[in-house]
Amino acid sequence: MDGQWLQWIRGMVTVQIRGGEPEQLVNRALEGGLQLSSIQWTSTDRLQFELSVNDFFRLRKYLKKTGCRVHVTRRTGLPFWLVKMQKRKLFAAGILLFFVGVYLLSSLVWSVEVKGNVKLTDEQIFAAAKQEGLFPMQWTFRLQDAGLLSKRLVNKLPGATWIGVERKGTKVIIQVVETTEPDKQELQNPRHLVASADAVVTEIYTEKGRAVVKKNMKVREGQTLISGTIGGGAYTQTVVAKGSVRGLVWYEYDITSPLTQQTKVYTGEKKTKWYAMIGGRALQVSGFGGNPFETFETVVYEEQAAWRSWHLPLGRLKKTIMEVRTEERELAEDEAKSAGMLQAKANVMLKAGADAVIRNEIVLHEKTDNGKVYMKVHFEVEQSIVKEMPLVQMQGE
Repeated sequence: MDGQWLQWIRGMVTVQIRGGEPEQLVNRALEGGLQLSSIQWTSTDRLQFELSVNDFFRLRKYLKKTGCRVHVTRRTGLPFWLVKMQKRKLFAAGILLFFVGVYLLSSLVWSVEVKGNVKLTDEQIFAAAKQEGLFPMQWTFRLQDAGLLSKRLVNKLPGATWIGVERKGTKVIIQVVETTEPDKQELQNPRHLVASADAVVTEIYTEKGRAVVKKNMKVREGQTLISGTIGGGAYTQTVVAKGSVRGLVWYEYDITSPLTQQTKVYTGEKKTKWYAMIGGRALQVSGFGGNPFETFETVVYEEQAAWRSWHLPLGRLKKTIMEVRTEERELAEDEAKSAGMLQAKANVMLKAGADAVIRNEIVLHEKTDNGKVYMKVHFEVEQSIVKEMPLVQMQGE
């Protein structure tokens, strides 16, 4: 391999010998110290071999003595490449600028990524890193030593016990380990569990305290369900009541649902704009001109160039502008009722809680007027009906 590189630097030519005495030419050249390689007959009267540029000029005296003529068929190596570059100065300058540009771009921090943070926000960490000179578009040779930078970031972020800084190509990763704090204990003041709404009890489970209601019992809002007072007389004590109580709760909703529904439709007409992305900046290259649509939606798709694990600061961005229009759709009464009922059920579940179940629905009244359906609906919902009420002890108890 080293010999091939040496030959390339010196320059090699491939020649064909015609006429005279080719065998004598080869013998005399080898005796004179010339280095010939790949010697072969290409036809009955033509001999071909390779030799260096210096040996080619020394070959002339042997050509005269043997009456041979020479024809160069191939030139390879650094001397010939330099000659070509002299003729193509702009091309050579472009190659040089390309490699200089790649080197400069690879010497920049293109992105900073944060991992491991839960309580500390990305913005807090980015702000602290920027104060220490770590931010996108910063030169990598201007960054502090990773160990020193880690210590300084820990000092700036009290919620972190350890911070690691790692550079991968043009990306810097900040790994954060936050301070672990013991879970805050809930306040354990004595309390009752009382009804959060008028309801009929369907299920009761007492973990701590004393149940004062039973299944199928009707309760009113604020009524005690599980008492935090247990025992009696001199043995009375207060505890933190714990448990769950579910019950049937009733809701009434007035629903108004239009018979005309407006929907969004894509017409199929669109305009595409392409942008070249260079260092976070977008340069438009096609799709010039204004937006031809009165109502539209825009979809943006971006691609970033990458080489192995490096994300290069080059890419392209496609912006598609699609025309839309609003169409009106006439609904049947049953469709309008269903749409209104679905909206009312969503409101009920939002108010009653995620674990609530709608057990029954009754339409109390309905009518159609002025292009709308009006309904009064009664919902029977099974849900949790407990809320806490602190139990205040009197002095001397």
